[in-house]
Amino acid sequence: MTDKPRARRRKPVAAKPAFAAWTKAFLSELAATSNVSASAKKAGVSTSTAYDTRRANPEFHRRWMEALCEGYDHLEMDLLLRLRTGEIKPAAGAKKGVRTFDNATAYRLLAAHRDSAGRQRAIRSRADADAIVESINAKLQLMRQRALAAPGKDADADTAG
Repeated sequence: MTDKPRARRRKPVAAKPAFAAWTKAFLSELAATSNVSASAKKAGVSTSTAYDTRRANPEFHRRWMEALCEGYDHLEMDLLLRLRTGEIKPAAGAKKGVRTFDNATAYRLLAAHRDSAGRQRAIRSRADADAIVESINAKLQLMRQRALAAPGKDADADTAG
């Protein structure tokens, strides 16, 4: 027998998906899961490729952050549902589970969210106030235009008295 080393067979290297295709899949999965590793796997790229692209591409970084925020919103909604409806946990020696509520976590989440909710309400009320002021200004402008278009009516009103 000869002692020739066997040639190793290399796995064929899969072609890297096109940028537009993998980023769309990656960002979609990131928004759904908030998990970078799972998102990279779903997109068919390595996590290092995703992180390198995020560092090099400001637009991709912006979209990454939006997707991550959306993912956190999903997680928060899941947590809120669990906190509101409770979780069924098995009781020791019982055949049925017992619904439990995690009030401490619910309170911490509420306290943490209070400031951001307050800021959002302020932004919304400011936008509402701006819309009202804009509407009033538009009506005043229309009244000015009507008054300028009919100067004879003002003169007739002054002489009638």
